[in-house]
Amino acid sequence: MSTLIQNRPAARAARTPMVVRLLVLATFVVILNETIMINAIPRLMDSLHITEQSAQWVSTAFMLTMAAVIPVTGWFLQRVTTRAAFATAMGVFLAGTALAAVAPSFEMLLIGRIVQASGTAVMMPLLMTTLMTVVPESDRGRVMGTVTLAMSVAPALGPAVSGLILQAGSWRLLFVVVLPIAGVVTLVGLRLVRNVGEPRVGTIDWPSVTLAALGFGGVVYGLSMFGGSGEIGLGIGIVAGGLLAIVVFVFRQFRLQRTGTPLLDLRTLRHRTYVLSLAAMSIGFLAMLGSMILLPLYLQHLRGLSPLQTGLLVMPGGLAMGLLGPSVGKAFDRFGSRPLVLPGSIGIALALAGFTQVSTTMPYWQVLALHTLLMVSLAAAFTPLFTLGMGALPPHLYSHGSSILGTLQQVAAAFGTALVVTVMSARASHLLAGGVAAVPAQVSGIKLAFAVATALALVMIFVAAKLPRRVPPAES
Repeated sequence: MSTLIQNRPAARAARTPMVVRLLVLATFVVILNETIMINAIPRLMDSLHITEQSAQWVSTAFMLTMAAVIPVTGWFLQRVTTRAAFATAMGVFLAGTALAAVAPSFEMLLIGRIVQASGTAVMMPLLMTTLMTVVPESDRGRVMGTVTLAMSVAPALGPAVSGLILQAGSWRLLFVVVLPIAGVVTLVGLRLVRNVGEPRVGTIDWPSVTLAALGFGGVVYGLSMFGGSGEIGLGIGIVAGGLLAIVVFVFRQFRLQRTGTPLLDLRTLRHRTYVLSLAAMSIGFLAMLGSMILLPLYLQHLRGLSPLQTGLLVMPGGLAMGLLGPSVGKAFDRFGSRPLVLPGSIGIALALAGFTQVSTTMPYWQVLALHTLLMVSLAAAFTPLFTLGMGALPPHLYSHGSSILGTLQQVAAAFGTALVVTVMSARASHLLAGGVAAVPAQVSGIKLAFAVATALALVMIFVAAKLPRRVPPAES
């Protein structure tokens, strides 16, 4: 693709391009909002007089919108300039944040979250596509390390940040605090971001848009229902309908690849290294989101910690993950993927296995150590996987590859949440029916849920062992 308009001397080529730095900052701000409402559920219930099931929609609707919108971004990013995509994404995000901050009712808050998510859905593929275009292959690992901060650490820090903000007052502060920060990032970005590549003219296939929204959105929505009592049957039906829509969507993309322009170019899946990286990243993201659901339940419901105390306990792991990103990226540039991804996958499995031993008396330092090990291991795996997977694609497929990655992250998050909550609830209910006390039954349910997550992490080790050290010449 074309070079960056903001030209730099060759001697400074090793520095992270300004356009990437600004997009990383913007992406961090918007992705942080995906999980920032987790700790605000009780406040929402009291303030807006809604049930817990209704309040959960502030997170579910965000994730659902992301899953429905991200598949369209591959087409969108190829047809607008970098500045136009940035302005659109941040403008929509700001509008949604402002609406949520002043929402007089739960329905308006939900609309604000949907608008927020629509802007967020564009930022991650925009960041990945731009990075792969402007950063030389020999330096991508180092730069991708900073991207880890936005794509992986932001969701991990969301609950901790919200716990701190909620100590100061209403749930509205979660949006009031974000709004000026996002506004400043937008203004600075509009001044300094330069266009990367040239947009291409093309029409959009609206049936594909509809199928993508129904398919990926349906799967995420159906999976989100698995935690509700009596809704598992309906959830299975919706997931099945979503999967059917995805099958039709896939066949339509294959046809459009021969006769026109597909909405999501599935020729990305012909590249073995990309597919393996995609599988490993999805499992890793599932493990991270699953632990993010289970740990607050364990720490707050069974150990009696406040949201703030819970946030502070898990914050070191999230910070360690972010700080290690650049170092892991440099190590990837030097040594390749396998020396990082394989130990990282083993560390993920060990951390999750350690959590299968939780109890009402486990020392908090052990919880902190296991969570930190999990986050550090995820950092060791994510940066090389992002870099290796995207590097296996030809430049004209970067935007589509990043869109598929973002979509599967949302599906993995929904699946991880549904899986651990369903396993935990089923185990606890079975023990309660057998006469076991409530607390031991809940502890046993959490243990089994972590055991299932550990089994999935073992699959990640198997996938990691098959990854090449670097992109094979046939795929580069």
